[in-house]
Amino acid sequence: MAYILSVGKSIPPNQMPQDATVEFAKELFEGTFKDINRLLPAFKNGDIESRQFVKNMDWYTSKHSFEDKNNTYIEAAVTLGTEAIVNCLTAKQFLKRDIGCEEIDAIFFISSTGISTPSIDAKIMNQLPFKDSTKRVPIWGLGCAGGASGLSRAHDYCKAYPFAKVIVVCVELCSLTFQHDDLSKSNFIGTSLFADGVACTLLAGEGIKIKELSSLKTVPNTLSTRSTFMKDSEDVMGWDIKNNGFYVIFSRDIPSIIKNWLKQTVADYLQEENIPLKQIKHFLAHPGGKKVLQAYQSSLGFADEQLQVSKKVLKNHGNMSSATVMYVMEEYLNSRIAAESDLGIIAALGPGFCSELLLVEWKTAV
Repeated sequence: MAYILSVGKSIPPNQMPQDATVEFAKELFEGTFKDINRLLPAFKNGDIESRQFVKNMDWYTSKHSFEDKNNTYIEAAVTLGTEAIVNCLTAKQFLKRDIGCEEIDAIFFISSTGISTPSIDAKIMNQLPFKDSTKRVPIWGLGCAGGASGLSRAHDYCKAYPFAKVIVVCVELCSLTFQHDDLSKSNFIGTSLFADGVACTLLAGEGIKIKELSSLKTVPNTLSTRSTFMKDSEDVMGWDIKNNGFYVIFSRDIPSIIKNWLKQTVADYLQEENIPLKQIKHFLAHPGGKKVLQAYQSSLGFADEQLQVSKKVLKNHGNMSSATVMYVMEEYLNSRIAAESDLGIIAALGPGFCSELLLVEWKTAV
């Protein structure tokens, strides 16, 4: 088990209203899609009002080499990742005291939107005073499932080392993967949906005296996790890597796949835990998009209010791949809407095709 103690974000500097990105898409795609005016409402009907990017819109109107985009990714990932860690470890709304970097036993670094060797976590360790023996676990390629998967692997670590404090850092700069020469509908939808986001979550094992650290009355505690893989589904989502970089694979069948596959996945998991679905009060879903959230709700029968936090994050930030579920978690911690003994599921889906689920219970800090 692991207690989720704090979440810190680093908001990329360029706030972009959704209306502004409509004009960008129209200029780029109107020569490709004869029905461009019929497609453009996808930007306005996706329940997204604003997104954040690491660069201003003028930067995206010009073509950039894979090298240029990836160097931009590395520079921004280190800067924003460092800031998110500091914000997480010094979040006074969640913590009674600052947590020193030297107290952290392991760093799980999650990303799918750029590459670096040494990995970004190593570069961040040269910016902050982590101890030399801190374990580094970089995880690449899980896409939207990465945030929940990172929390699951941190849960496993804390279960093995109950006196450990660990952080999970998600850095996703989706805008840097945009391709001018990709005039597919997948790229069109991706342009309407994806954004940049960076977040860090602090977890601690059950051997830690949580009351001495947490300023929250109740703290979410991960009880168990479940990973599920769908065979022969590599074409559902992911990257097609070419000379110019990452080209998005984004199947239009994703909502129907969720609707038809996820319910049994969740049911099997909860049956193993001897918990009926009706006892799940909170659903901390990665908001992959409006249709994805609708598929969650239709498949699992959740009420509107159980998805309000995920909808709020989508509205204000768009889909930031792995980091998005951490934005949802931060909203939960800030709102204090969960009470003692409430049960919830943290859920995200990603390339593979796969799902990652965590069963959590809010407990009084002791």
